[in-house]
Amino acid sequence: MPDRRQLQTAARAIAEADGLLVGAGAGMGVDSGLPDFRGPEGFWRAYPAYRSLGLDFAALANPRWFAEDPALAWGFYGHRLRLYRATRPHPGFALLLKWAARTRLGAFALTSNVDGQFQRAGFAAEAVCEVHGAIEHLQCTAECGAPIWPAPPQEVEIDPQTLRAVGQLPRCPGCGALARPNILMFGDSSWDSARTDAQERRLQRFLNQVERPAVVECGAGTAIPTIRRACEQLARERGVPLIRINLREAQAPAGSVSLACGALEALSAIDVALATL
Repeated sequence: MPDRRQLQTAARAIAEADGLLVGAGAGMGVDSGLPDFRGPEGFWRAYPAYRSLGLDFAALANPRWFAEDPALAWGFYGHRLRLYRATRPHPGFALLLKWAARTRLGAFALTSNVDGQFQRAGFAAEAVCEVHGAIEHLQCTAECGAPIWPAPPQEVEIDPQTLRAVGQLPRCPGCGALARPNILMFGDSSWDSARTDAQERRLQRFLNQVERPAVVECGAGTAIPTIRRACEQLARERGVPLIRINLREAQAPAGSVSLACGALEALSAIDVALATL
């Protein structure tokens, strides 16, 4: 059970806020049933077919496969797209939306996740910033100039044993070249950042309006610290406590709320504390 005083501090910060900034990393999706890719063993538990190939997450999440082995590339991303579409966001997302409704300016989500879970949970698309892109949007591998487009509802057919794509692969509507997810991959010099750039501009406009934000960070680790750093900086600049929720890496700057538990457990406990104010 999280520390009661920490929960009360978090509840007061949310109650006094005029807007809510939600930072989220991979740990946010674990309570929804999404796999934890922490380390190669965690990845191979979720995708045992790749163990025999000696390919871990970082090796597969590389744009070179779309040129060298499109069936391998789309087997990996097509399976993830199907998984994310089938996953129901956990109730913690609804709690965040409930808290946002109490504030003057609502909420904005800043996430390194590409799974679209915030939008599926009811966050407005205009109030989400996906710093690494999104699997529900595609771009052209030939860089023909076609703008980023939504992934079609039809899913890529995948061999369940090999996790390779079979049959037709997504194509660019402009030139017909192979499409790829609009996701920033490892070693990726061809990612089209236009969509994320627009999201970042909307996030900045939101932050320019907020005078006293509540900064709630969920499951953002140190391996790729983009979200942690952004949340720490905002809390420091605005003189508000950072509310850091992280099962394994809850360490936080002085004056922060540090909750070493999963996202759903912590958000539920904060909600109980809010009801007592």
